[in-house]
Parts: sequence; C-alpha cells; structure tokens
Amino acid sequence: MYFKQFYLGCLAHASYLIGSDGEAAVVDPQRDVDQYIEEAERQGLKIKFVVETHLHADFVSGHHELAERVGAKIVFGAKAGVTFEHVDVRDGDALKIGRIELRILETPGHTPESISLLLRDPDEPGHPMKVLTGDTLFIGDVGRPDLAGGKGFSAEQMAGMLYDSLREKLLKLPDETEVYPAHGAGSMCGRNISKDTSSTIGQQRLFNYALKPMSKDDFVKMMTTDLPEAPAYFSQDAEMNRTGAAVLKELPPPTELSAREFKLLATAGHLVLDVRPAAPFGNGHIPGAINIALGGQFASWAGTLIKRGTPILLVAEEREGVDEAVQRLARVGIESVKGFLGGGMYAWDKAGEAVEAIPQMPVDELRHQLEEGQTMQLLDVRSPAEYDSGHAPGFVNSPLSHLEDELAKFDPARPIAVMCQGGYRSSAGTSILAKHGFKKVYNVVGGFSAWNSAAGAAGASTSATTRS
Repeated sequence: MYFKQFYLGCLAHASYLIGSDGEAAVVDPQRDVDQYIEEAERQGLKIKFVVETHLHADFVSGHHELAERVGAKIVFGAKAGVTFEHVDVRDGDALKIGRIELRILETPGHTPESISLLLRDPDEPGHPMKVLTGDTLFIGDVGRPDLAGGKGFSAEQMAGMLYDSLREKLLKLPDETEVYPAHGAGSMCGRNISKDTSSTIGQQRLFNYALKPMSKDDFVKMMTTDLPEAPAYFSQDAEMNRTGAAVLKELPPPTELSAREFKLLATAGHLVLDVRPAAPFGNGHIPGAINIALGGQFASWAGTLIKRGTPILLVAEEREGVDEAVQRLARVGIESVKGFLGGGMYAWDKAGEAVEAIPQMPVDELRHQLEEGQTMQLLDVRSPAEYDSGHAPGFVNSPLSHLEDELAKFDPARPIAVMCQGGYRSSAGTSILAKHGFKKVYNVVGGFSAWNSAAGAAGASTSATTRS
C-alpha cells in the first residue's frame, strides 16, 4: 500500500493519497490539485476515487476539478446532499483500490454526513490499520458540533451524535490503529488540536480530553460551552463544496494595473488588500489599504475580514506574491481579485501618489510612554479566550473579527496602540482603524508575547476572568 499525507500549514489541513496495484484514492483534497496528480503519476497510480469525509466549511475543496482532470468518481457520505454526480456511501460500504478496501464508517457529529475511512494493507496483516477520521476525531480534540445549524440540527443534537460516533465506532477500534485527521493545530474546526498530524486510537484514548470516560450529557455540555465563533465564510464554503467549485484555471486572472489605473479603481470602491508583512506595510502603504500578510493564516483571515464578492486589488512585494495571494484566496472561496499594482509600492511612489505610514512601536517604548503618563487608547485584538487568559494592563478587548463593527468604542482623534499575540493580527487591526479615519495608530511589535518577555517582573501582565 502507498500512503502519503499532504499538509497545508496555512489552513492546518491534511489530505491523503492512498494507492495499491496501480489505483488510488485522494481524500479531502485542497482546491489546487496539481500535487495529487503529479504524485500519483510518479507512483504509477491512476486516481479512481476522490473521497470527501464531509462538506468542509473552512476551505473550498478541489474534488470537482480533480475528478474532472483524472476521470475519477467523487465520493460523499449519503447525507451530504451534493448537487453534482457522485457516489453515495453508507456505513459498512467499501471502496476497492487495487487490493485495498476503504471501509466506510458513518461518524456524524461534526456534520451530519461525516464519514471515516478504515483501511488495512492485506499484504501486511501484522501492521496496524489506519483510520482517516476527517473532522470527527483530531489529535488531542474532536470536531466542533455547531456548524450544522443550517441543516436543521442544534449544536446539542450534533454533540450527541458525535458522542455516539466516538464511543460506538472509533473507540472500538484496536488501540494500535493509526489515526489520520483532516486538520491540525490552528484549525477553527476544533478548540484544542495538537500540532501532531497523526496518532493512534490508544494514545487518543489516554490523552484526548474529549475521549475521557463521561456521560453523554456531560459530553454534550462540554462540547457546546464556550465555543469559538465560527467565521461567516464557513457556511459559504460548505455550500460551494456541496455544489462544486469552479475549476481554478477558469477563474479570470487579475489585471496588472498602473498606479493611475489602480487609484481609479480604488477610488471607485475596490478594496485594496496589501499582503506584505507588517513592517513594510507600516513604513508606507496606499491610503485605505487593509493589511493581511501572506505570512500566517492569510486565507482564514481574508475569509473572515473580507465580504464575499468584494472586488479586490492586490499590493505585493513581488509578482509571485500576487499569484500566491490569488491561489490562497481561492482556497477559501474568494474569487473576486480584479487587479494588482504593477511594480508594487515602488511604482506607486514613483508616480507621486500619496502614501500613509503606521508606526511600529516596540513594547519598551510603549511601556515608557505609559509610565510617562501618555493617555493613548489600548486595544487588544485577540480572541476573548486569549485575552481572558492574560493581557497587558489597560488594554481592552475588541477581537479582530469584530473590530470594524466596534469602532464606535474608540475615539479616532486620540492615539491608539494595537496589540495581538505576535504582531500579525494587530497590523491588520491598525489598517482597519486607519481606513476608518484613525490618524494616530501604532502597531505593537511582537504583541503580548514580546510584552511578557520584556516584563520579567511579576505583575507585568494582568489575568482576567471577564472581558473588560
């Protein structure tokens, strides 16, 4: 048996290629599918099935394009309700790949249609089985149960299904069974996912908090309490996966624009998205631009902060950055990039166009200014859970995902310093404030991590149990 995991760090997403005797299946593919085709060709495999463990909400799948390009069949759990040609599978069904069977386990809970895939190499009977668990069982966590509201199920109902799927299906597998989920640390599909990308049933039985012995009522209460908010684009991506996303090569490429052409479109209402890191963005950027840097969880934050269908103009350091941004935006269903600034900020500056700057403030400078009695506003754009676990004194919390709706909490005429954990989200936050007329905005370099490191002495950070 040939088995390979593909891991996409920016979306914390794992997909798989499984092969035997010249045939193969791809499980949970990302939207850009060349790597699966190329790897299958290298291994002498023909992709026969493209299998989805569920309707993914956090990214747009490439199942439609991959199946079209290689002549494969798309496979979903029977309850998915997809609108294109596919194969429905139910509990106990099997897909044949060469001499290998992919045995279907219906494991609802994260979504109603969720399935897991159990496989064993018949030529290696002494080796442990593998189970691909999708978003039902993660390493260190399980799938959140609150994403099926639009399908007529409450979070409590889904959590009850998840309890049964874990106890009656997955935990009945031998301890040595290898576990391969669809996501790792950083995914919004769970709350406490490990950085590890595989494990065993036995290890999860011992160390996964959600698999500890407990009643169904206790499990349901635990899984439906204090869930992080799901980004609005999740439901949109799930629908794209249900109906089948367009082939990437069919999307119109963005147009290279001169500074003058770029300015005209920006003035007409196109969103300027600057994908450079915080420091160069702070040194000089186009007025009104939003900063979501390609480093970090670019696609997830773009999906969260940009309304679907908004016409986008890109600013990048190099042309390669434009191409990467277009691809990564498409992975979360954003297909509205209309153009990019040819020559980048150098061309903009050379054309004599206006440039704005956002000072990057080190934590020691911030501390000094506060000690000197500066009355600047202090904003922490991390999640409420991060903020409640510890924050710098005087900072108030307005999560980045809601900042644009909460601007009235702050005075645009007063200086404001913005902090996150490391400086990535705060740069996005400062750009939102500047776009809405805040003139004295400062990005705290290194964020709360740098603040804590520089503090040294006790009492430099404040823990809280409620939001301030």
